[in-house]
Amino acid sequence: LKEASLKEDLKFYFMNPCEKYRARRQVPWKLALQILKILMVTTQLVFFGLSNQLVVSFKEENTVAFKHLFLKGYSGVDEDDYSCSIYTQQDAYDSIFYVINQYRQLKNVSLGTLGYEHEGSGLKICKQQYKKGTMLPSNDSLDIDVSTETECIFLKPELLAGKKAELKLNSSFFNLEFYRLIEVEISFKLKGIALQTIHARELPDCYAFQNTITFNNRAHSGKIKIYFDSDTDIQECKDWHIVSSVLQKNTQYILVFDGFVILSCFASLILCTRSIILAMKLQKRFVNFFLEKYKRHVCHADRLEFINGWYVLVIISDVMTIIGSILKMEIKAKNLTSYDVCSILLGTSTLFVWVGVIRYLGYFQTYNVLILTMQASLPKVLRFCCCAGMIYLGYTFCGWIVLGPYHEKFEDLNTVAECLFSLVNGDDMFATFAQIQQKSMLVWMFSRLYLYSFISLFIYMILSLFIALITDSYDTIKKYQQNGFPVTDLHEFLQDHGSAGYRKEQTSMPLVCCC
Repeated sequence: LKEASLKEDLKFYFMNPCEKYRARRQVPWKLALQILKILMVTTQLVFFGLSNQLVVSFKEENTVAFKHLFLKGYSGVDEDDYSCSIYTQQDAYDSIFYVINQYRQLKNVSLGTLGYEHEGSGLKICKQQYKKGTMLPSNDSLDIDVSTETECIFLKPELLAGKKAELKLNSSFFNLEFYRLIEVEISFKLKGIALQTIHARELPDCYAFQNTITFNNRAHSGKIKIYFDSDTDIQECKDWHIVSSVLQKNTQYILVFDGFVILSCFASLILCTRSIILAMKLQKRFVNFFLEKYKRHVCHADRLEFINGWYVLVIISDVMTIIGSILKMEIKAKNLTSYDVCSILLGTSTLFVWVGVIRYLGYFQTYNVLILTMQASLPKVLRFCCCAGMIYLGYTFCGWIVLGPYHEKFEDLNTVAECLFSLVNGDDMFATFAQIQQKSMLVWMFSRLYLYSFISLFIYMILSLFIALITDSYDTIKKYQQNGFPVTDLHEFLQDHGSAGYRKEQTSMPLVCCC
C-alpha cells in the first residue's frame, strides 16, 4: 500500500496540467494565473516604457541644448569621445569667457524651462597646472616641477550681474600659462521641469543637471580637447499645483492596475513556493522508500527531477516584479525617482516571464526538442567557452598593446574586446583592415598576420566546433525520442505503474486543455 501510494503521487506529480485535470479534475490554477500574469506584466512594462521614453528624450535633448548653449563653435556633432577642440590661446580664452557669459544671461538665451539651482549656487572654475618652471623647446631644455596645484574661483549669478563682474573676470586667475596648464574645469548646476509629460497625462518631473566642461591640455600637443558631461538627477517637485482632473484620474487608474499586478504575482509566488515544498517532501518520501526497500541511495540525477527549475524562475520573476511594481507606484506618485533600478527589475522580470512560456511549449514533443537540446549542450558549451575564452583574451591583450597606438579600435581593452567580437560575427571586417595606420611597416605586417589568424581561427575552427557541440546534442536528443531515453531508477520505479486509475471520462474539459 505504501509503495502504491508513492507511485500514484509520483505519477501525478510528473503530469502536465491537462493530464492532472483529466486524472483528478484538478483545475490548472497556476497555468491560468501565469497566462494572466504574462498579459498584465507586459502591459505594465509597456506603460512604464512609454513613460521612461519621455525621461530619456528629455535628458538627451537637454544635453544637446547645453552643448549648443555653452560650447563656443559647437558644430552639433561630437568629434570623438570629446565634444570639440581648440588650437590657439585666443580660442581658449574666448571659449572660457563664452561659458561665463552664457551662464550669466541664461534666462535670456535659453529656450527651455531652466533656472539656477538656488541663490547660493554659481559657477565654479578650477585650473590644474604644474608648479612653476621653465621650458625651452628650441634648446631641448626643460625645468619643471611635476607636482600639481589646483586653484579655483566661484562666481555667483548675482555677482556676474553686478558691476564687480569685470574686476573678477580680469583677475590674475585667468592669466593662463599654457606650457604648464593641465586642465580647466568649469562646473555648474541647473534646474529644469519636464512639461511634456503633461501631454501624456502624467505628472511633471523636476530635474537637476550637474554640468561639467573640461578643457583638457594633458597632452600639451597644441590641441585642447573640450569635454562636456551632464549628470541628470530626477528630483521630487516640492511645490506644484496642476489644474486638471484627467491627470489625477489617469494616475489613480495606473496605480490600481499596478496593485493588481502585485496581487497576481504574490498569488503566483505562493502557488509556486507551495509546489516546490510539496516536491521536496515527495522527494524525501521517495529517497527514504528507495533506501528502505532496495538498500541503496537514489542517484543525483533522479533527485534533480523533483526540483522544477521553471518554478524557481517564476519565483525570481515574481519577486522582481513585486519590487519593481512598488518602485513604479512610488515613481508614479512622485515619491521616488529611481528609474534605472525600476527599469532593471521590470525588464528582467518580463524577460523571465516570457522565457517561462517555453515550459508550456515543452508539453509538445516538437517544441520540447529545443529545451532538451539546450539542457544537454549547456555543460559542454560552457567548458568549450572557457577554453576559447583563453585564446580570445590572449588576442585581446596582444591587439591592445601592439595595435593600440595605430588603430582607434584598439585604443583600450574594452574597445578591443568589442572589435574582436564584431569580427567573429563577420561585422566591419574591411574597415578594421583599412583603418590601420601605415606609419610603421613592421606593425602593419603584424596587424595583417594578427587579423588573418584571428578571423581564420575563430570563424573557421572555433565557431564550427561550437556549432558541432550543439548539433551533436540535438542528434542525441532526436535518437532518444525515437528509441527511448535512458532509464533511471525513478523511471524504472514508475514503469510498472499503469495510469488506469487516472483515466476518466474526458467531459466538460476546460477550453485551455482542449487547445
